[in-house]
Amino acid sequence: MRQPDQGRRVPAGHRTPVGWPRVLRGSPATLIFVVLFWAAGALSASIRTGPPPFLLPHVAATSHSVPDHWGALLLSAFWERDLAGYVVGTLVVLLAGLPLERRLGSLKFTLAALGGHVLGIVATLGFLAAARGLMGSWIRDLSGHFFMGPSALACAGAMAATASLSTLWRRRIRVVLLAVLLLFAMYAGGFEDLVRLGAAVAGGLLGPVLLGRRPRFGRPAVSRHEARILVALLLTVAAVGPVVAGLAPHAVGPLSVLRFLFTNIQPVDPAALQASCSRPAGLRDCAAAQLQLRAGAGGIFMAILPSFLLLLFADGLRRGRRFAWAGAFLIQATLSLLAAVTIAGVLLPPPPGSPTREGVGGIELSGYSHPLSLVLPMLLPVLLMVLLLAGRNLFPVQAPRGTYLRLARRVVIALVLLSLIYVGLGLLLASGFTPAPGLPQLVADVPDRFLPLGFLVDRSPAFFPESTAAVVLYESIGVAFWAWTGALLLRTFLRPAHGRHSADEERARRILKSHGGGSLSWMTTWSGNSYWFTGSSFIAYRVLGGVAVALGPPVGPPADREAAFTEFARNSQLNGWTPCFYFVSDELRGLAGSLGWGSVQVAQETVLRLDEVSFRGKKFQDIRTALNRAAKAGIRAEWTSFAQAPLAVQAQIEAISEEWVADKKVPEMGFTLGSLDELDDPEVRCLLAIDADHTVHAVASWLPVYRNGYVVGWTLDFMRRRGDGFRASIDFLIASAALSLQDEGCEFMSLSGAPLARVPASSVGGGTDANGALDRMLDWLGAALEPVYGFRSLLAFKAKFKPDYEPMYLLYPDAAALPAIANAITRAYLPSINLGQGLTLVRGLLARR
Repeated sequence: MRQPDQGRRVPAGHRTPVGWPRVLRGSPATLIFVVLFWAAGALSASIRTGPPPFLLPHVAATSHSVPDHWGALLLSAFWERDLAGYVVGTLVVLLAGLPLERRLGSLKFTLAALGGHVLGIVATLGFLAAARGLMGSWIRDLSGHFFMGPSALACAGAMAATASLSTLWRRRIRVVLLAVLLLFAMYAGGFEDLVRLGAAVAGGLLGPVLLGRRPRFGRPAVSRHEARILVALLLTVAAVGPVVAGLAPHAVGPLSVLRFLFTNIQPVDPAALQASCSRPAGLRDCAAAQLQLRAGAGGIFMAILPSFLLLLFADGLRRGRRFAWAGAFLIQATLSLLAAVTIAGVLLPPPPGSPTREGVGGIELSGYSHPLSLVLPMLLPVLLMVLLLAGRNLFPVQAPRGTYLRLARRVVIALVLLSLIYVGLGLLLASGFTPAPGLPQLVADVPDRFLPLGFLVDRSPAFFPESTAAVVLYESIGVAFWAWTGALLLRTFLRPAHGRHSADEERARRILKSHGGGSLSWMTTWSGNSYWFTGSSFIAYRVLGGVAVALGPPVGPPADREAAFTEFARNSQLNGWTPCFYFVSDELRGLAGSLGWGSVQVAQETVLRLDEVSFRGKKFQDIRTALNRAAKAGIRAEWTSFAQAPLAVQAQIEAISEEWVADKKVPEMGFTLGSLDELDDPEVRCLLAIDADHTVHAVASWLPVYRNGYVVGWTLDFMRRRGDGFRASIDFLIASAALSLQDEGCEFMSLSGAPLARVPASSVGGGTDANGALDRMLDWLGAALEPVYGFRSLLAFKAKFKPDYEPMYLLYPDAAALPAIANAITRAYLPSINLGQGLTLVRGLLARR
């Protein structure tokens, strides 16, 4: 039998854009505001240099606007500081209003934008009044600031309009916007930054209210893929924030002190530099200041090197890479150690007569009025390290074997070559340094060329570059090395992770392909399983709470199945585990029963015999309707694999999946239910419902079923449909897959099993279990979980294809162990469930009473 063809690649494309006339007609409030914005500036002669002095108190919001200038809370949205502010403000308003106003409606969008603007200023004033005693220095720094412009108004309107979007895009826009605003508020810390953040929060609360529903709070359910993105985004903010604080001329935010750990970009006062260099005792400070003063583009890059590396690792975290997790964890651990040194310098008094204390990066610790203003921000790297440690299971993806050995070899070669170039050119350009270095001085200086600038402040440089060529050499060596290293590192994250399996996984795959297994046996190759081998057979299992949960029957030669079963049970008992077998067929149930094991039906597998499939007759009317409507809508079914699909198609599949997960209040399940991680396997086929505009309406994945080295069938696993797409797309995909696989000569197609769901015994033509009380309890549990996960609805949906039903069982050695087994299986399906999501499940159970 020939292997199934993977099909041609799906072409990349884009969705048909909305015409500009329609966009403009749908955004009258945005356009009216832009006209009023410029008209107010023109009539008050404020466009070039801002409002005149007599008008400024009435149109600029400050910490003293209340109670004397209440009107400034609203009017501040209609004026800007200068011409650049008017141009940027107009672009920001158009960027937020044109695409989003029509989603919320013009009146509601206007109320949300203006109301959010005013509430943002009020919230900022309230925060400043409440925090005056705790953050006195920060609050005093803000007392002279004022706010004007429509940026807060735009943030409020955008956040409010997200209430009308789908759950996934609402979450993404809100998370990104709030992350950026928090970054500037916590690091730059200006009055205007706090106003924008307050306006965005107010807009996020006003949006649902204007749409007639209550704002929802609490932690939403996210998939593993979305959780990785959130962790990467948090790390990105932590990396970019110190750079913003280092480059901002007047950064006063509560976390701005972290720039000394990350960047050590410090302003240099020319007068202070001249004073330090004019006295012998200040030579060390003079050298450090000269380094800062001479830090051009290369020096700035070396100063922000930790942030640069964290951004690279954040991209790896987004892709689930284990090496990126290790690198980010190592950097955060190093920064935590440096923070501990700084905190110790704050909390431990200096010895009598000692000079002014300095911490990491030359930070003047005595310049902080209260120790907590320095200690608390320094705990951020520790919190990020704890977060990475807690989420380490989100990043299991490893590069192909040998990837990082090759990376290390290339990095070392680059380091040696660049070091030789620096020493050789340094000797040729020695006259361009002060004083002129010799070979020993250049060799001793080599390590400093590759270290971040913050690590060199406590070291007096042996020489300085003076000529242009010397400055370029001095600054560019480190930049070239780290740019090359970063490019190589990024390439490792972009390399396909296929072939990443451990030796046990590879051995299990070889056995599965050679001897075959059941229709669900490919699930044994998924991440999270351990393997127990005996002869030419293996059993995939997970140990949870002292229970060894074996997934499916033993895989291998049928003659060895009984021996593998008994030996695994004996080995589990020797290790102190309670063995059980989950999702097994009637055949293994009979074997277990002869050994005194109990059983209970936990699922119903549905199988289509492809030699009998035709979808003719009245009973398949719904299926034919789905096929005909898809053809009329220009939707076709195309085979591909996730790895082979264009990036645009992959992005659509990811968005469809994340939208499906985001609409639920409980986390994505695993174990026997695949997700995007399991979809990304070259052996797994994807069938897409895609239209002429290359819009993916639905996706279904199929797992191979092997027998004697050949694929004889396929098992349905991953099913996702676009919320606003073709409604019957899943029916269309399953029917199209059946007809296509029939043409390829496959024997059967399994629609997989639905946990805690089964049809009446008369429908399957088999007997019932003797465990009546246990069966009734599982039936009640399946009915209780139906509103949350819909397993019974899924089984009813599959019934329209008129499949054969095959019961799936849980095998257990002792009924007394059933509570522990139930707990282990629950943890296998929901390894990351939290308290709030657990309460959601409990409410679903109680609702059935």
